[in-house]
Amino acid sequence: MENQSNNVCGISGCAGGPCRIVVGALAIALVVYVAALAANAIKSNKYIGRQAVNQATISVSGNGEVYKTPDLAVMNFSVVSEAKTVTEAMEDNVKKMNAIGDVMKSMGVAEKDLQTTNFSINPRYDYVKTATPLAPTAEIAVDEYYYPSGKRTLSGYDVNQTLTVKVRQENMGKIGQIIQEAAASGANQVGNLQFTLDDPDAAQAEARELAIADAKEKAEILAKQMGVKLVRIISYSDGGYSPLYRLNYDAKEAYGMGGAAPAATPEIQTGESKISVNVNIAYEIE
Repeated sequence: MENQSNNVCGISGCAGGPCRIVVGALAIALVVYVAALAANAIKSNKYIGRQAVNQATISVSGNGEVYKTPDLAVMNFSVVSEAKTVTEAMEDNVKKMNAIGDVMKSMGVAEKDLQTTNFSINPRYDYVKTATPLAPTAEIAVDEYYYPSGKRTLSGYDVNQTLTVKVRQENMGKIGQIIQEAAASGANQVGNLQFTLDDPDAAQAEARELAIADAKEKAEILAKQMGVKLVRIISYSDGGYSPLYRLNYDAKEAYGMGGAAPAATPEIQTGESKISVNVNIAYEIE
């Protein structure tokens, strides 16, 4: 009975039987576990210190262009008022600017499309030549003409206000008349007339689609010539723009500082805007 007990429970003294089977299974499990850890470590570190495998690629560019008639015009109307006092200059400026706003609305321009984009008040100085006094108590005589190196004297104030107006598609045919009426209402500076699109994103999407098709066609032709196969796109970039067409007016020269209406309404041609998109695509090949 004593020997039987030692064979079953004494692992260190066990030469066979159940104990030997258990020990062997544990050893195998340990070897498998260590091997798995080593394999994972090798897999995760096999690229350390090594360059990535270069892919065979071809790169192509494509261009897409669409032409659209502008459906939005943006222009600036400014009133510059000069007076001896700020109050007088302000009164004149506000009166004329309100008249311009009223005439814009009467011609169909919505309230939301009228925006004051500049307002400033600045002192105005003259430089006059002074005579040398005959005695310390004598008054200095002032000549009535400009003299750059003379004495600076305050002569009045300038008030400048700018109204930015958006003219939408339904009123595009009235642009010349709008300019004429604004000048007649007191605008003495008219400029920065821009023709553009109210929704440039839609036009750019259309041009982008054409550019991608152009690049794809070039890639297929090139792949056929090289005897390779296009696998997948690995990079893409694009760039596009919607140009603004500008036409500048100076009411001071065209209509006079008083804002007198011109003899005839100026004819404005909107033309067409070109929307262009360029794309660059890289393909993996095999």
